[in-house]
Amino acid sequence: MAQFTVYRNTSSANKDTVPYLLNVQSDLLDDLETRVVIPLYPASVLKGKSFRTLTPIFEIEGNEYIMLTPQLAGISKKLLGSMVIDLSEKRSEIIAALDLLITGI
Repeated sequence: MAQFTVYRNTSSANKDTVPYLLNVQSDLLDDLETRVVIPLYPASVLKGKSFRTLTPIFEIEGNEYIMLTPQLAGISKKLLGSMVIDLSEKRSEIIAALDLLITGI
């Protein structure tokens, strides 16, 4: 399960509102049964109210989704469905959001 890969959310509790989960966990920890993920919501959820650095927007399957970095969570890797897209090319934006969340810079 590669870092910066987006997976379908298979949780029946919230997959309708959070269709995708972004894996931000290092590949070095692949043996763990959990993954650190950030939920990706449809960008329309925040109605244009977002912090550019903290909550970047990505295009996935033709639609815009916002990375809600403050909702970072650890989940069982069993809740990750099929791979949708690799966002490695957006690494700097993802790391900047994590840096702002954790260090404030």
